[in-house]
Amino acid sequence: MARTAVLGFPRIGPDRELKLALERFWTGRVQADELRDTASRLRTQRLKAGQLAGIDVLPVGDFAYYDHVLDVAELFGIVAARHRDSDATDLQRHFLACRGAAGIAPLEMTKWFDTNYHYLVPELSEGQRFTVVADSLAKWTSHLHEARELGIQGRPVLVGPLTLLTLSKGVADPVSVLEPLSVAYAEVLSALAGAGAREVQLDEPALVLDQSSTALDAFEHAYRTLLDDARVEVSLTTYFAGIDQAALERIQMLPLAELHVDLVRAPEQLDCVLAHLPDGARLSAGVVDGRNVWATDLDRALDRLERVVARIGSDRLTVAPSCSLLHVPYAAKREQALDDELRSWLAFGDEKLGELGLLKTALEVSGGERDALLADHRARIASRRASSRTNDERVRARAAALTPGDYDRKMPLAERHHAQSERLQLPELPTTTIGSFPQTTEIREARRKRRAGELSEGDYLSFLQDQVETVIAAQERLGLDVLVHGEPERNDMVEYFGEQLEGFAFSQFGWVQSYGSRAVKPPILYGDVSRRGPMTVDWWRYAQSLTKRPVKGMLTGPVTILQWSFVRDDQPRQETCLQIALAIADEVGDLEDAGAAIIQIDEAALREGLPLKRSDQPDYVRWAIDCFRLTAADASAETQIHTHMCYSDFGEMIEEIARLDADVVSIEASRSDMVLLEAFRDFAYPGQIGPGVYDIHSPRVPSVEELESLLTLAEERIPRSQLWVNPDCGLKTRDWPEATAALENLVQAAHNRRAAVASLR
Repeated sequence: MARTAVLGFPRIGPDRELKLALERFWTGRVQADELRDTASRLRTQRLKAGQLAGIDVLPVGDFAYYDHVLDVAELFGIVAARHRDSDATDLQRHFLACRGAAGIAPLEMTKWFDTNYHYLVPELSEGQRFTVVADSLAKWTSHLHEARELGIQGRPVLVGPLTLLTLSKGVADPVSVLEPLSVAYAEVLSALAGAGAREVQLDEPALVLDQSSTALDAFEHAYRTLLDDARVEVSLTTYFAGIDQAALERIQMLPLAELHVDLVRAPEQLDCVLAHLPDGARLSAGVVDGRNVWATDLDRALDRLERVVARIGSDRLTVAPSCSLLHVPYAAKREQALDDELRSWLAFGDEKLGELGLLKTALEVSGGERDALLADHRARIASRRASSRTNDERVRARAAALTPGDYDRKMPLAERHHAQSERLQLPELPTTTIGSFPQTTEIREARRKRRAGELSEGDYLSFLQDQVETVIAAQERLGLDVLVHGEPERNDMVEYFGEQLEGFAFSQFGWVQSYGSRAVKPPILYGDVSRRGPMTVDWWRYAQSLTKRPVKGMLTGPVTILQWSFVRDDQPRQETCLQIALAIADEVGDLEDAGAAIIQIDEAALREGLPLKRSDQPDYVRWAIDCFRLTAADASAETQIHTHMCYSDFGEMIEEIARLDADVVSIEASRSDMVLLEAFRDFAYPGQIGPGVYDIHSPRVPSVEELESLLTLAEERIPRSQLWVNPDCGLKTRDWPEATAALENLVQAAHNRRAAVASLR
């Protein structure tokens, strides 16, 4: 008989309990024991939910206070010297790596493969030695014990050695240290066996990347080392794309107990996987989507599972989600504000547990018995396919009528730059921010009161206008050159726009972890997209009336709205993105008509959407950049178009970024000490660039000297005539004292650099 398994659970809490506990701990309102108690309760809730659903294999050790990659790095002694040498306690030292402190920079943060989850980048050093840290290992052994107390034989989960090194920085050839790291992994497997583990899950999503034959040879050799004399079964787990045959040939030679593959993202790999499954190994078939919220087409999933059973039998089959459930909310049944039809189309974490059980049962029956078992589920799938809510012929006709010329600005960038300089009259190294200002407790409370009916629409509007006045006045005091209105009316940069677009729905409790204590509630994009009317014009117009300095119009770009939503899976993603782009283009036109001289169209997620396989990337890059170009194509030459991108290694995309044809692009560069700008050293980038000079994800305030140093590094790579000065992202997660102090230093650093260069002329 087949078994069911879960690869990982959400951890932020159904009501963001972990977020709240972390923030109370960081501000000293609770002690470490209370934080640990909250974490334990959340783990217990998830294990009990899996137990109640009858799942055969449940994960332990997948929980992390901040990031699971950091936890595994610390397990093997991969700790940056600046964090290791601190006088902080163990838990405080752990959070130093996450958030930094005065004079201590945190680890760099970037996206976990092509998801919207952020991991902390481990820092290796030349001559890196790996040791198993007993205090860190206690996490996994204690979580095993915690599950055992519930009557559950948990399966410990760790990021595997190849993936850990692939995601790290600091060593020119990370694979060169794979062998010594595998020896430490073997020690951990032995310790987990001694603690009662029967099997261990090693997550190796790096295997779906384009790996060299040298790296694959090193992988095979390392796994032979760590599996040699292993006293536990090892489940090698891949996801987010398919495994190439070259990798499968190495995997086939290993004494694995199980191989997990993602049959949602890459169903085409199944035959090759079955042909290269190690002798006697189970196949864990990821047929339930762990990254999206739609109910699974169980008939399609069963077709794939039955192909497995026909080849290897049901006893060697594990039915599983495609990846960890970290990327989906907890329970769709809580979403009573959604209408019954739409809610019936959804499956969050709890519902996916139920789908796994249904699939296991359906495999054992056939004919009328299976039909009866799946009848309700089939009705839900059919309802969604037939619904008129998902299709708008006007939107489809508009998209179909586009021509190649509709994607181009009417004047070349160099000529636009001259026209914009004449209009804006900005100094060298102009200063600005990315968009949002602190979302204070006062703002959140006003929003809550409005939802609860305790604050009228008129009073809420007056409150928001007061907030905009405060933000404009603060920026003028700080001396920023280009201002923003601060976005007090926006709960989230994607949700705000989705609420004003057709085709989107919104959950009440659909929180997913973005990083650490940060949770987001992605919109549910279920139908064709169009704009009901202007979305930002009134707020821009009000802010601009308060100052003579230019105020940016602030929009979220189509690719980012696509990436940061739960997107419909019943049509190609590029079709959905094109519809969003047309809606944003309408907004650009209205802002320009209102007088906006600068319009920022954020594409924070542009690189995040890049397919993991190089062969799939050119097509994505083409349509993603075309969608951005469409949003700004009709803007006049005098209107300066900005865009902003987060957490991106631009080296492999520099020419494509130039093809965006944005007048100004701002990027995250501070955590990497401007190393990301190396891509611009040898490429004559035609536009202007704002390298983020301080990290807004950390509470630390950078000094003027630090910021000047980063600007100097930037000027070594990019002509200063093309440089802007800005933080690396929006300021909504910071408080006002932190934001003000950092921006004061930012402005002073820019003035110092202007003066230093002026003195040499």
